[in-house]
Amino acid sequence: MKAAVLVFPGLNRDRDMIAALTKIGGAEPAIVWHQDADIPNVDLIVIPGGFSYGDYLRCGAIAARSPMMEKVRERAAKGVRVLGVCNGFQILIEAGLLPGALMRNTSLKFVCREVKLEVTNTDNAFTSGYGKGQIIRCPVAHHDGNYFADAETLAALEGDGRVAFRYAEGTNPNGSLNDIAGILNAEKNVLGLMPHPENLIESAHGGVDGRALFAALLDKAA
Repeated sequence: MKAAVLVFPGLNRDRDMIAALTKIGGAEPAIVWHQDADIPNVDLIVIPGGFSYGDYLRCGAIAARSPMMEKVRERAAKGVRVLGVCNGFQILIEAGLLPGALMRNTSLKFVCREVKLEVTNTDNAFTSGYGKGQIIRCPVAHHDGNYFADAETLAALEGDGRVAFRYAEGTNPNGSLNDIAGILNAEKNVLGLMPHPENLIESAHGGVDGRALFAALLDKAA
């Protein structure tokens, strides 16, 4: 499976993501700068974390309006898988590829620590390497990860099995509604999540709980 990592000015987790995809997939992903003409023919597009455009206006707001994101929309509509992590999640929401909003953490502070996640749904390509209800460890590092949606949207997400990850065991770091840590689009080929699974994929990181997500996407054994 071929992957591409989309890079905007201000992102700082692109190298971590590239390393994870390379180590698990066995091949380096294509690196796509936001001003490139197009995205190569790939099966997976990843938007990593960081602070695109310095989080000016709103987190992800400027990157979401890049012409490159129209290419992402086109590929997603054709079934290509799209993964957005942290600022990548914020960009996907700002671009309308995922519903809701990511607001300031309720603590009004930047949070950088390890949390517990419950794998809420495994009926999709992203979480199929986990067991439903499985609790995994994962680091977070964000200031605006407080997921919010109106009651109708929230009911649809829950009812359609589109909540992929939920903060577990009282470790919600930002005040997200229903402890939501990651959500899917209606077709379940777009996933956005605030935690960083790419930073827990080998023993040198202190654990491998994030590895199964990438292994499932890249069709590799975890």
